[in-house]
Amino acid sequence: MLGKISLGTLGLTIGGILIITGFIAYAADNATLNLVGFFYGFPLFLGGLALKANELKPIPFSQATTPSILALRSQQATVTQNRIRTDITRFCYGQKGHLDRALDYLGLSPTDEERPIVTGLRETEIDGAYALIIEFDSPLIPINIWQQKQEKMTKYFAPKVEVKITQPDEDKIELTLITTPAA
Repeated sequence: MLGKISLGTLGLTIGGILIITGFIAYAADNATLNLVGFFYGFPLFLGGLALKANELKPIPFSQATTPSILALRSQQATVTQNRIRTDITRFCYGQKGHLDRALDYLGLSPTDEERPIVTGLRETEIDGAYALIIEFDSPLIPINIWQQKQEKMTKYFAPKVEVKITQPDEDKIELTLITTPAA
């Protein structure tokens, strides 16, 4: 739940309210509220600004998840699939981009400018198995580079995950993580 709330916006709002309260208390000659407003308001406001400057917004689902897929997710989704889904659908701070560490490790992010950008995700069923599809905008890294990294991705996202890479449009890549039965 906390990941769905922008901490930067929260800090700016509460800090701003306390600062305004401090100014009003100063005008009304209320020293206690004045101190509370200034000593707590300004740090909260500045902290909110700092968080807002480093904020990474949640990635939206590109299509709604049906109740049958939710049931399938609760039965079959791996820890890795759940972690990826929750990580990219919440506010993040201090990261260059969603999945930046994974892309760096996989060799798909040679520079910040070339890094593929996560644009959406969706959940679906493929041959009776739960699948998480991560959509990327990848204009500078072609599909053949992604396919060369497929084996490394399978090991990285393991266990019990099969990786498929497709290109639905030019400059678009879909990384599909499909749950596989236990070996």
